[in-house]
Amino acid sequence: MATAAQAAATFLSFLSSSHHHTTPSSSVSFLATPVLPASVRAAAAGAQTLTSRCRGRRIATAVAQLPTKNPELASGEKKIRWSSRAVRSFAMAELEARKMRYPTTGTEGLLMGILVEGTSGAAKLMRANGISLLTVRDAAAEVLGKSEMFYFSPMHPPLTESAQKALDQAVNEKLKTGEDGEVTANHLFLAIWSDKESAGHKVLASLGFDDQKASLLAKTADEEAAMGPR
Repeated sequence: MATAAQAAATFLSFLSSSHHHTTPSSSVSFLATPVLPASVRAAAAGAQTLTSRCRGRRIATAVAQLPTKNPELASGEKKIRWSSRAVRSFAMAELEARKMRYPTTGTEGLLMGILVEGTSGAAKLMRANGISLLTVRDAAAEVLGKSEMFYFSPMHPPLTESAQKALDQAVNEKLKTGEDGEVTANHLFLAIWSDKESAGHKVLASLGFDDQKASLLAKTADEEAAMGPR
């Protein structure tokens, strides 16, 4: 009969055997795996250039600034910064993208982030028109397709081209006012809506949102800073 020492040695040999214990390859690209819908893989491919450009500009280190092309934007003597509501919305957008198991944070994710944050004029307008987090999730799955159950998103899914464009457009809209102040979640929402090719616009349109409703928010886009605690 084998001794306890021999049994232990046999067991350790079994665990170290390459036949029974393999290490997953880190070189496999999520773009090559067929578990993601084609539309989601295409968005991820377009976001790869943004990943290298925005690497390190994560929400943990961007208290008052989001990853726009010009991180320290100013117009002459006009100082522009992101509101804390917009920053929280961005953080929640990344989380929602991970919940959806998407490889990128798109404009649909930004909409979800605004809804999760919940206190901006944009979030209140969506809720007033029957647009909730659940309905946006369902509509996003219809527009982009569902991801595979066992796919895991990166910790900080990189922005899609459309999402980066929305951030930049939100800043531009604030700069047009010619005033100091904050780029709000309302500016971000309106920037998403203005891009008719974005997933966020398509999601909103499918839920009955239109230009007339957007115009109501456009009139008060700068008022977020005066609404209670920020």
